[in-house]
Order: sequence, then structure tokens, then C-alpha cells
Amino acid sequence: MERGHTLFLTRLVLLILVTVTTCECQIHGSRANQAETLMEFRRSRKYQTRVSMVSEDMLTESGLGEMKTDDSGRKMDDDYIHEGLPGQPLSTLSIFKQYAGYINVDRVNGRSLFYYFVEALDDPSSKPLVLWLNGGPGCSSLGVGAMLEIGPFGVNPDGKTLYTRRYSWNKVANILFLESPAGVGFSYSNTTSDYDLSGDKRTAMDSYAFLVNWFRRFPHFKNSDFLIMGESYAGFYIPELAGVVIKKNMEGQSSSIINIKGIMIGNGIMNEDTDDKGFNDYLWSHALISDEIYTKLTQNCSNAVNSEYCKNLEEELGEEIGDIDLYNIYGPTCPRLPHGLTVRKKRHSGLDPCEGNYVEAYLNLPNVQKAFHANVTKLSYPWATCSKLIVKWKDSPKTMFPIYKRLIALGLRILLYSGDVDAVVPVCGTRYSIDAMNLKVIKPWRFWTDATKQVAGYKVVYDGLTFATVRGAGHEVPRFQPRQAFALVKMFLANRD
Repeated sequence: MERGHTLFLTRLVLLILVTVTTCECQIHGSRANQAETLMEFRRSRKYQTRVSMVSEDMLTESGLGEMKTDDSGRKMDDDYIHEGLPGQPLSTLSIFKQYAGYINVDRVNGRSLFYYFVEALDDPSSKPLVLWLNGGPGCSSLGVGAMLEIGPFGVNPDGKTLYTRRYSWNKVANILFLESPAGVGFSYSNTTSDYDLSGDKRTAMDSYAFLVNWFRRFPHFKNSDFLIMGESYAGFYIPELAGVVIKKNMEGQSSSIINIKGIMIGNGIMNEDTDDKGFNDYLWSHALISDEIYTKLTQNCSNAVNSEYCKNLEEELGEEIGDIDLYNIYGPTCPRLPHGLTVRKKRHSGLDPCEGNYVEAYLNLPNVQKAFHANVTKLSYPWATCSKLIVKWKDSPKTMFPIYKRLIALGLRILLYSGDVDAVVPVCGTRYSIDAMNLKVIKPWRFWTDATKQVAGYKVVYDGLTFATVRGAGHEVPRFQPRQAFALVKMFLANRD
């Protein structure tokens, strides 16, 4: 993604500064992608006062709210994308079904969440159902998850046509992409004040309401094995939603039970203190900052002290790191187009760092929005990868440890994975977090391989969860290493350690 050198480095430095205990998080600013948005969010909650904290264990929280019933009257066939997506390769038009539309999760305020659903390539009735969530908070699962990572299509440099993704995850599962909360992507609310009330708790409850109503629209998937997957700030979204689903399953009638089997999270935040320690240590261990800066950070900036001193490290740290992509530290960055040019040339191999720009152009085409059944009359803004409407975040926990412990005790399958060249939520931060939970090692650290029999990463099996790394992958693992990520999801769906 294109970004100014100074602004980018400002976000980077402020991320690692002092921690305060409470804040209502202001997360506005440039929001080009989910990694930058997460960095801005983590910076903001260190310096401002959080009015309320979400419960750190939604499995035990009472008064989670009444489930809202969707009253739109729409049926599954109303959301069917009959003629495929604009620019879709003709050879793929009749291979699998695609659906898109809205589920209303609040009749009073008119909050409606947008989804894109892709059936499995073969025999969808026998395949599991995966809900995919991207993070931010405030970034689009349609634009990032579907169009950049695991969906059946990517966008060509012309911003108008699509290519077939070789390692699309609908080869092994039915995939449901949700734009959440309201204000993200094509999701909206008729009550604009809703956007200032977004937070972890409402996101979890709205997502649960979405699921129950989506299954009513798609009843033939009601008994399918259900799994929640995603990345980044979804490291909070996913355990929280899983906790709500399980609690509601325990309380609810059989008609509303969701057959949840597991969660799978990539480069997800887990715990504020260990995430921050991992960030500092990763920068130093990967030779991005000097010994001197690292010493200053670890000795003076790990607690709510010396904040002005820590802020003053900003310029020095920026000069040391330079203009690199922190969510893929060895990857290329997207250069600015030369003056007068509006279309980039197609890259014939390897990662295209500018593909997010093509996706944003594609999803703002009127014929594309019509094909997706996007209710653009309700949107006073263009589609964006990360929302410009959500400028506050009402509640957020410091840690996921209590929810993880309850999910583990209930026997939910859990896979955490880390691309090892991501500096935003780096592998060492996740390892620190898992270590802090004091889980027993069942199978020690060992390499794992993909279909080519090459070492794809390393994994360790604990009593309650599995942790895996993916070699050479950045913050969005399926985008940077699609073959290895595909092997990982197949392994998880097959319940193989």
C-alpha cells in the first residue's frame, strides 16, 4: 500500500510507547490496510482513556444481549450472484455458487452486516463452513480476506478483471466472509451514532446475531462443522465470538445451536504486554534497530513512565528503520505511479505489493457493487479497505488469556499460526503469549512440510492448542505464502496435528 514515509514511521514508533490502563480509543488517521490500522489502534489505546473494558471472559459474562431477528424477508436465492462477478474468468462461471447480501442485526437502529459467501468447489454439503474475519479494527474481510488472500479470485492491475486464485480455500471448505462491524466496507447502520459505539462487545454480539440469521437463510448448512478463522485484530474478534457462540449454545434452543468445532488465527494479537515485548524484540533481533535504541526502549518505555522521552525516540528510530513494509519486512513496497500513468503493468510472478489498490478500484465499480447486491444508497462514502467511519473504539481487553483458557477447557480445536516476517504482530510476541499461559507441551517443536515436501514452517502441539509458523510469510499469511497456508488449513480441517 502507498503511504508517506514520515507518517508510516510515526505510527510505528508510537506503537511501542508507554502503556496506560484505560482509554476510549481514537483510531482515526490514514487507514490504508489492516496492519497499519492495527498499529494506529494500539498506539491510540496507550495514550487515551478507555471508558469501558470488555469482559475478558465472555463465556462467563451475563447480559450479553438479546438476539436480534432479521426481518428483511430475503431468501437465499435473493442473494445468489446469478451471472458471476464482473470480470470473472468465463471458465469459472458454473463451477461453484456465490452469494452476497445483508443480514440485519438491529431492527431499531438498522444495522446491517454485509457478507460474501463462496460454496466449496466440490460437494459443498459435505464440506465444513468457515467464517473468515479480518481485523483492524475496522478492516474488510471482503477486500482483504476474499480478494487478497483466500477467496476464489484476485483483481488484475486494470482494476476491472479478475484472475483465478490457485490456492483458494473454497477448494476445501465453504467460506463466509463478513464485513464487521457496521461501517466496514458495505456494512452500514441507519443510525450514524452507531459508528461511534463500535467495540469488541458489540462486534461479538452483532456477529453472533448475523450467524444465527444467516443459518436461517441458508438452513442446509446448519449442521455443517463450523469454524472461525482470520487474522490480526481478529485475534480478539475470534475467541470473543467463539465464546459467545458456546455460551449461547449452552443457553439456547436447538434451533439456534451453531455446530462450532474450532478456531484458527494468524498473526493475531493476544495480550497487550507480551505483544508489545514481542514487537520490540522482533525489531532488534531482525536487525531493524540498533542496540542503543533497543536498550532505550526496553529500559525506559515498557511502562507508563517517560512518555515524552519515548515520543522523542521517534525521529531516531525512524531514521534507523527506513521505508520498509513492516508487515512483510523482506517484501517489496508499492511504488508511486510515474506522473501521467493510471494503470500498472501486470506482474508475471511473485507477490504484487500494489494489489490492494486494484481491489479498492474494483469494489468501487458500480457494476461490481450491483453484482454484490451492495446497498450503496445507504453508503455516503466509497468502499475502502479499512473504514474511515469508525474513529472510536468503545471497549477492548488487555488480554485473551481468560477466554482461551475456557475455550481450551471446553475442548475447542485451536490453531494459532504466525508468518515469521511480520513485524506488526510478530512470531516472538505470540510465542511469549502462549508461554505465559503455561500450557503443557504434547509434541515438541518440529518442522512441518507442505505438498512439495519442503519445510513450510515449524510447529509445537500443546495441551489445548497447536502453534505453527509459516516460513517467509508476512502479516497476511495466505497472501504471502499461499501454498503453505493452504497446506496448513487442510491440516487443520482434517484435525491433524
